[in-house]
Amino acid sequence: MARVKRGTKRRARRKKYLKRTKGFFLTKSKLYQSAQEAANRADRYAFRDRRVKKRQYRRLWIQRIGAAARANGLTYGQLIHGLKAAGIELDRKVLADIAVKDAVGFTRREKGIILYSQALRFVRHSGRSAREFAGAESRNLSSMPRRDNYSRCAVLCAPKCFNLSFHHADH
Repeated sequence: MARVKRGTKRRARRKKYLKRTKGFFLTKSKLYQSAQEAANRADRYAFRDRRVKKRQYRRLWIQRIGAAARANGLTYGQLIHGLKAAGIELDRKVLADIAVKDAVGFTRREKGIILYSQALRFVRHSGRSAREFAGAESRNLSSMPRRDNYSRCAVLCAPKCFNLSFHHADH
C-alpha cells in the first residue's frame, strides 16, 4: 500500500486556521500552533459569553425597571409581585423598554398595579367584595389597613389599564 503524506489536506486545514486568526496579535496570526490555540480559546470564550450576555441584559433590564419603580414609590420586588398578583405576564425586556421609552405610560401602569394589589388585600382581609372596594375604598386608599410590605405593591387600574377582571375576589 502506498504511503500517504497528507500534503494538500494538511495545508488546507492549516490555511483555514490561519485565515480564521487573521488580525490576531503577533504569532497568533502567523504560526499554525499558536493560531490553533488562539482560535480554540476564542471559541470557548464565545460559547461562554453568549450565555453571559443573556445574564447581563437581564441585569440591565432589572436595573431599569427598578429605577422606574423607585421613581414611583415602589421597590422592584413590590412591582414584580404586584404584576404577578394581577396576572400580567410582561417579561422584563418589555417592562424595561416601556420604562425607558414611555415613562408616563409606565407610571400610569404602576399606579394601576398599586390600586389593584390594595384591592386584592382589602378583599382578602375584609371579606367584602372587590366591587365594594372599587366603588368606595379606591377614593381613599390611605384608610386601607397595611399589614405587611405587599400592601403597596401591585395593580386596580387593572380593569381600566389592563382589561383585567377581579378573578380572585368573587369566588
